Amino acid sequence: MLSALSYNPNMDVQQLTKAFAIQDKLSFRDVGNGFIIIAIDSELCTASMALQGAHVMTWQPKGEAPVLWLSPDAKLEKGKSIRGGIPICWPWFGDHATESTFTAHGFARTADWELVSTSELAGGEIEVVMRLLDTQTEQWKYDTPVAIKVTFGRSLHIELTTTNQSDVPIQLSEALHTYFHVQDVRKIEVQGLDSIEYLDKLDAYQRKSQQGVVCFEQEVDRIYINQSSDIIIQDKVLNRNIHISKQGSQSSIVWNPWLDKCKAMGDLGADDAFLNMVCVESGNAADNTVSLAAGETHCLSVTYSVT
Repeated sequence: MLSALSYNPNMDVQQLTKAFAIQDKLSFRDVGNGFIIIAIDSELCTASMALQGAHVMTWQPKGEAPVLWLSPDAKLEKGKSIRGGIPICWPWFGDHATESTFTAHGFARTADWELVSTSELAGGEIEVVMRLLDTQTEQWKYDTPVAIKVTFGRSLHIELTTTNQSDVPIQLSEALHTYFHVQDVRKIEVQGLDSIEYLDKLDAYQRKSQQGVVCFEQEVDRIYINQSSDIIIQDKVLNRNIHISKQGSQSSIVWNPWLDKCKAMGDLGADDAFLNMVCVESGNAADNTVSLAAGETHCLSVTYSVT
């Protein structure tokens, strides 16, 4: 259904169901202490999305293995970021450029977003629209409402749109911090980054050039800059390719924490959990920070599909 109502943090599952549920295809559940998620089960896919952070948690086309990776130890708690799925890094990516005490990756991923609408499209896809209107905080002084539209089907399409309603220009960095499920990260290849310059976060942000495909034998943490073309994750064990096609994005981030960091993190899962995930993120970071004049709008969109 398409509703003119908007979610607010005081709405419970019953109220949300009355306003936004789609019979037998989209429902709501409280996983504890008011933490509410959207559950989707259509002819095309199953998926879930948290109202907090507008965070897509899972997506699995029917007949496929899960495409997104969600940690079994992910914390579903108010004010806590979720390990896995697609966290929204906004309005900055990574550490804040000047204030070390500010929240890493911005505040959007733990904020309460408004649910604007849910609808079933002609092809059977389920569309969810959410927005974050009140963006002015102690850490971000600007009036820059942001909206997300997610279309769940055989492919997953996301549009993240920022409008600068301030009277001054802003500098925006962002990313869809997507965790992908793989069978064994040591047996995958990330294609589409050959000859692209990257910043190696594990080597004091030294600038390097990618040679061939990206393979994983140790921790990897890189920001590929001036990169807008399609990327493919080839999983040789699952015998499938995950396709990433993006617009409005000039950066791609590739990350796997490997063993030592996996052990040190409290919400990643078992010590070998790193073997089953890889992050290939689409965004605008480092050299590709977006300058947004007063009144301007910027849209980052990504489509994920599987062959």
